[in-house]
Amino acid sequence: MTPGATTPIAFIGGGNMARSLIGGLVARGADPRAVRVSEPDAARRDSLAHDFGVVALASNADAARGAGTLVLAVKPQVMRAVAREVGSVLAGRRALVVSIAAGIRIADLARWLAAPAALVRAMPNTPALIGAGITALVRAPDVDDDEATRAETLLSAAGETLWLDDEGLMDAVTAVSGSGPAYVFALMEAIEAAGVAQGLPAETARRLVLATVLGAARMARDGGEPPGVLRERVTSPKGTTAAALEVLAAGGFQRLVGEAVAAATRRGDALARELSDG
Repeated sequence: MTPGATTPIAFIGGGNMARSLIGGLVARGADPRAVRVSEPDAARRDSLAHDFGVVALASNADAARGAGTLVLAVKPQVMRAVAREVGSVLAGRRALVVSIAAGIRIADLARWLAAPAALVRAMPNTPALIGAGITALVRAPDVDDDEATRAETLLSAAGETLWLDDEGLMDAVTAVSGSGPAYVFALMEAIEAAGVAQGLPAETARRLVLATVLGAARMARDGGEPPGVLRERVTSPKGTTAAALEVLAAGGFQRLVGEAVAAATRRGDALARELSDG
């Protein structure tokens, strides 16, 4: 839904990711009265209604009824039941349905909905909670450009977006960007601990690491050069950085990262198979 649009949009599930998208839409001018969210937890419903002025409901079917766009933001383990529930109120009309649940494939979602729908699968990541995320999207073959644009506009409320041509790549996306923030946090933890071990006060080590990671990310994003080039520029021959990188290389740093991403990709595929019914 673009700012100012009045066609109802329904969020099925009112957790953190849905909340970030709702907040982004309202901040960009969407009419909160045209936004519905279903959430079983009464406290969360009250919070969503109070903070954003949206219509918060206990019933998934009530939220979905008459909506032009649905965002399925529930746990993967309950998606089958939820899709069947909302699909029953979609019969006879075509809605845009965006799933942000990990591991749910478009073919399974279509089968569970059993209703005409333009299906888009999306994988946001946790920085979306502060509007700094990135979301990969893939659409069903019958989704037209207008429907795809609507989905992209919706997800861009939480940060950057990009489209995939092959749904089979979504497990790799999940491994790189979906799980990726955790890898960065783990590295930050390790550097902080190492700084403390070298005598830095804990708060000093934390401030140094936070500013360093943020600054390095901005350089990589804004400078237009690949990380390898930036790394080489920081690394003077026989200097302190070279000494540190030699230790990382000897420990198989790049290999370990590759194995970690591969393991996450395999697990994503396994979860998708576990959740599928065909």
